[in-house]
Amino acid sequence: MVNIQSIGFVADSKLETFIQSKVNKLLKLDDNDVVGVEVFLRLEKSVTSENKVVEIILDLKGADLFAKKQSQSFEESTDMVIEALRRQLVKHKEKLRAK
Repeated sequence: MVNIQSIGFVADSKLETFIQSKVNKLLKLDDNDVVGVEVFLRLEKSVTSENKVVEIILDLKGADLFAKKQSQSFEESTDMVIEALRRQLVKHKEKLRAK
């Protein structure tokens, strides 16, 4: 269900396990509507050390949620992306309830 792709490098299993656990916590909020999760890890070519980019696409029934964050570590970027998606997921659920 969770597909992790590292672009231009090989992610170690510790990082993948970290991301998997964070995504699983997010999925507990709305497990019924989530069809799939795409995670993209990328190293940006930049002069700063803040070059670790994490993008996550949550594929829901009837909608897609997307977040992209960049920081000094993949763990920090993942935390920020998960928090952004959590807010989007809460808003999405509120919209569905309002109908």
